[in-house]
Amino acid sequence: MITKPKILLVDDEEDILHFLQYNLVKEGYDVRTASNGKNALSVLQKFDAQLVLLDIMMPEMDGVELCEKIRSISKLQNLLICFLTARSDSFTQITALDKGGDDFITKPIKPRVLLSRINAILRRHPDLKQTQESVKTFGSLKVNFENYNLQIDDKKITLAKKEFELLKLLTAKPGRVYKREEILIKVWGSDVIVGDRTIDVHIRKLREKIGSEYIQTVKGVGYKFDF
Repeated sequence: MITKPKILLVDDEEDILHFLQYNLVKEGYDVRTASNGKNALSVLQKFDAQLVLLDIMMPEMDGVELCEKIRSISKLQNLLICFLTARSDSFTQITALDKGGDDFITKPIKPRVLLSRINAILRRHPDLKQTQESVKTFGSLKVNFENYNLQIDDKKITLAKKEFELLKLLTAKPGRVYKREEILIKVWGSDVIVGDRTIDVHIRKLREKIGSEYIQTVKGVGYKFDF
């Protein structure tokens, strides 16, 4: 199972490559770069990327030519191709997409918007669908529910199994209030006898590890997760 999506960035402007790579690596992506189309094809021989993000106007081989080349290689048939360019005219967009592109992003674009678009595009990849559903982000929290992995600003946080199950329940529907009885049944089960104090202790430990702002107490009812 792929847990770290791989992205190839292709652009002839070095500062743009560094800017994009920095932001994507910070989000947990495995990133490689190439300064032109020919170099990109060479990288793809060894780097099993799921997405290539490429500029259109490049020397030696432009983005549209590269897209055509990629689409002619059978082992790259699942590779997603997204054009990132300053050219926003409809003719350029239509041409790029007609040649096999999956999406089109116009420069300049804010980092958070770019990351949101990339996340949406990667959901289309057949190898990443299950992984994308398993990994969720809440503010500075990134949780992989399949691998029991939690990170806060790229720092790994260790949770006990019941703490993780409690977090999974509360984050299933942010903003919803979960009654104490429901939490007991869904996290500990109806055949296990535990007291209300057990919930309170686990909530306290969770708050200590992820921050007190995420889990709110609804007095006399239960708890809810919000961000």
